[in-house]
Amino acid sequence: MDHKISLHDKSFRLYIPNAEIERAIDAVAEKLNRDYASSTDDNPAILICTLNGAVMFASELMKRLNFPLEFKACKLASYHGTHSTGVVTTELALPDGLEGRRVIVVEDIVDTGNTIVEIHSQLLAKGIKDARICTLLLKKDVYNKDIPLDYVALEIPNRFIVGFGLDYDQLGRNTKDIYVLDE
Repeated sequence: MDHKISLHDKSFRLYIPNAEIERAIDAVAEKLNRDYASSTDDNPAILICTLNGAVMFASELMKRLNFPLEFKACKLASYHGTHSTGVVTTELALPDGLEGRRVIVVEDIVDTGNTIVEIHSQLLAKGIKDARICTLLLKKDVYNKDIPLDYVALEIPNRFIVGFGLDYDQLGRNTKDIYVLDE
């Protein structure tokens, strides 16, 4: 196994091996299965995947969920290169038909929380019944918003990472492990 990868002009070293990621997803799925056991075919939960980064996490997570759910997607962006711009833009809007529904937002990573605040605001405007936030990764030293993160698979320090859906200028999403910038 190669413990380093190069993307564009940067080098990254192995940070979180896939086996650890899979165990963390198992634990989150167990909590979701317990919390959504009352979901029915007539009133399924809606899982909203934030594109593009959360695709791998959402895919692995859904394989482990045993309650009725619908799958939807949205796309918001705030990163350019290795830094957040601080401005969240909507590239693919939240779907219609969310009124009165229970929603699970699946994120790849939460750091500043600006994207979470924007999604939460948009969901409230659509009249949802309940929204829960589920993230693969949390940079808890950076996150200072009031919106609770209901399901966190892994907490990490404020470092730039790629892999398992996360990218550096669109490269690196397809690695099964997570790599950290090798500074």
